[in-house]
Amino acid sequence: MSTKWDDTSWQEEFLEMKTHKPEVVRLLMEGPRGFRDAWQLGALHEEYKRLKKIYEQLKLQKEQKEEQQ
Repeated sequence: MSTKWDDTSWQEEFLEMKTHKPEVVRLLMEGPRGFRDAWQLGALHEEYKRLKKIYEQLKLQKEQKEEQQ
């Protein structure tokens, strides 16, 4: 598995998923400035993955309901 370190698409999508504090928006848009920011960005990425999984499950459930009708 290779990691694309310059891939920021998740950050743009995460900004649209929910409202964020201004400092979080800055971090997502500008990137980390130090160790603390990098740690927080990692935590935000984990939150994004969790929310993305929930959204995908809800979308799948909705599609299955529509197929049954």
